[in-house]
Amino acid sequence: MQPLLEVRELRTHFELGDGVVKAVDGVSLTVRRGRTLAVVGESGCGKSVTARSILRLVEKPARIVGGEVLLYDDASGEPLDLLAAKDKRLRQVRWADIAMVFQEPMASLSLVHTVGDQIVEAVRLHENVGKQAARERAIEMLQRVGIPDPQRRVDSYPFELSGGMRQRAMIAMALSCRPRLLIADEPTTALDVTTQAQILDLLQDLQQELGMAIMLITHDLGVAAQVADEVAVMYLGEVVEQGPASAVLSRPKHPYTQALVRSVPRLGLRGRERLVAVRGTVPPPYERPSGCRFHPRCDAFMAGTCDTTVPARVRSDGIDVACLLYGEEGR
Repeated sequence: MQPLLEVRELRTHFELGDGVVKAVDGVSLTVRRGRTLAVVGESGCGKSVTARSILRLVEKPARIVGGEVLLYDDASGEPLDLLAAKDKRLRQVRWADIAMVFQEPMASLSLVHTVGDQIVEAVRLHENVGKQAARERAIEMLQRVGIPDPQRRVDSYPFELSGGMRQRAMIAMALSCRPRLLIADEPTTALDVTTQAQILDLLQDLQQELGMAIMLITHDLGVAAQVADEVAVMYLGEVVEQGPASAVLSRPKHPYTQALVRSVPRLGLRGRERLVAVRGTVPPPYERPSGCRFHPRCDAFMAGTCDTTVPARVRSDGIDVACLLYGEEGR
């Protein structure tokens, strides 16, 4: 499959009074046309900052300090570097080519405008259509995402909707211009299990209908196993493993991915049997370990090697992994 989006050595830092927090520090990943990439990892590993950096939505004190974000044209195959694009060109890309569903829709939707007005505004900013045609598009999208009575709900305010309906309205707005890539940042957070399953099924149905790619950000490996074609595992601001979902989740290479998979509850777990937690804790943001960043928590730690050498990403059994266990020498 041809790549739709390539992120190369992306770096986003937070310049604070106590020092520099390297929230995203050399992230490289690929999203392919019509496929779903799940980005997983513990809270604070840089997943959401990576997503916002792709569309240059980070705000001060955050600053993108390096890297490339290449969006490929479907017809010519020519790449556009979103980090180098001018603001006018970037505004054309947002929603029309790449749309984003944010983690908390109540904080992303305007509370003083109706849901319909917000979708109409998004449509008219990117397409030369009248207000009535844009309103009909809004009603169509609300119906498509499963909101009952869309002719009435189009005039509802976000605070009049339930959490699940607000999330559906946010998805309707994101898909109103039929983007080629949808970035979904924890789209099922704070939703009950039934609504979560409905939202995931909805995203898969819309992907098949519209032929778009999805970059799904989640900390739930069960969700990744259910919907993803590929999985990228992040730790402390970098991707440590990426490959087909079936391979990464069933035969993980990196010790961090192996620890994550072991910590997932499974059927048949006995009553007194405890879950295997990932050893240790995420280090403070100003005290990043030297060498491999996971080495203080790694069961396969090799003294004098893992704590001094930064591992390069190598190919092993169809999986890209950044670990010295799979390469003769580090970077």
